[in-house]
Amino acid sequence: MTDESLKCIGCGASIQTVDKNQRGYTPKSAYEAGLETGELYCQRCFKLRHYNELQGVTMSHDDFLAILNGISDEDALVVNVVDIFDISGSLIPGLKRFVGDNDLLLVANKLDLLPSSIKESRLTHWVKKYARSQGLVVEELLLTSAQTQHHVDDLLEEIERLRKGRNVYVVGASNVGKSTLINSILKATGIAGDLITTSVFPGTTLDLVEIPFDESSYLIDTPGIMEDGQLTSQLSAEGLKQVMPKKRVKARTYQVNPEQSFFIGGLVQVDYLAGDRNSFTFYLSNALKIHRRKLEGAEAFYVDHVGELLTPTIEGAGDRVRREFQVKAGQDLVISGLGWLTVAEDAKLAIYSPKGIDVLVREALI
Repeated sequence: MTDESLKCIGCGASIQTVDKNQRGYTPKSAYEAGLETGELYCQRCFKLRHYNELQGVTMSHDDFLAILNGISDEDALVVNVVDIFDISGSLIPGLKRFVGDNDLLLVANKLDLLPSSIKESRLTHWVKKYARSQGLVVEELLLTSAQTQHHVDDLLEEIERLRKGRNVYVVGASNVGKSTLINSILKATGIAGDLITTSVFPGTTLDLVEIPFDESSYLIDTPGIMEDGQLTSQLSAEGLKQVMPKKRVKARTYQVNPEQSFFIGGLVQVDYLAGDRNSFTFYLSNALKIHRRKLEGAEAFYVDHVGELLTPTIEGAGDRVRREFQVKAGQDLVISGLGWLTVAEDAKLAIYSPKGIDVLVREALI
C-alpha cells in the first residue's frame, strides 16, 4: 500500500509498503509501529539514522536526466560508479555531456568478482579504452571493491584531491554497489549517522543523501538508475540472487564443435553455428547452471524444461529474440546484466535472449 498523506519524517517521501527498491518503502511491521509512536520513517532513513547504513533506491530516466542537468549548473566533482563485471550495462556513455565542465572520476567497482590473476594495470587500461570507445573521457579511473574495502582509502584520497572544496555527486546505475561503496566511505571517515541528511532534488521527487565533508561541502548520493537493456531489469528478486555474483567468479571452459548449444539457466541460449573446434569460456555467477546440448532438438529441450530444469527465468520467457554474431578469436560476447562468453577461435553464434536485452561483442576483458 501507498499512503500519500503519510510522509517519512526523515526525507518527506510518501510511505509505502509494497516495493523495497522504491522511495518511501517501510516494512508493514515498522509502518504499524510508526503509526503508534508518531515517528514514521522509511526504511532508508531508519537505517541511516540508527545504523549509519545507506540503502539504494532506483529512479526513472527522466528524473536521472533532471539530476544530471542540475549538476551541470553547479561547480562540483562527479563520481560515476560502474560495475566492472557488467561495465557494458552499467556505463553511462552520455554522462560527460550532461555534467558539463565538471571533473569526472570513474570508479570501477566489484573488482573482487574477477579472477585474481588479472593485473590491475591491464584492467585500468582496458576500462579507460572501453570508456573512450563509448564517448566517455574521464579525468581519473580507480578500481575498487566495496565488499573487501580494496582501494577505498585510495578513493577517498582521490576524491579529496579532485574536489577542491566542492560538493561531490555520486551517480550510477542500480546494482553497481554504489551504496555499499558509500557505506565503506562512511566507515572509513567515521561520520556519525545523525550528521547525514536527506533533501529533495529540485524538479524531482527524489531524496538525495548528503554526507558532510566539512562545514560547506557534501558527498551527495543519488538514487540508482535501472538500465532497461540489462537483464537484471527483468528479473524477480529470486532471479537476481542467482544472476548477480556474490563471490569471485569461476571461469567455466568447454571444448566445443559446431552445432552445439548452451543454455544459461532459462535465460539465454547460445548456439555454435559455424567455425572450427573451439574453446568457450563463460564468466557468470557461480550460482547459474549451464546445460550443454546438441543443436538439433535444442528448441524442444528449451520448451520442455524452461522454468523447471532451466532456471531462473523471467515472466514471458517464451518471448525470446534470436540474433546472430560473428565473434573473432579473443573477443567477448556480452549479455548485459548477466555476464559474457570468450571464444578462443572465430565463431558464428546465435543468441536467444529476452526481448529488450542488450547483447554485444567487444575486445576481451580477460
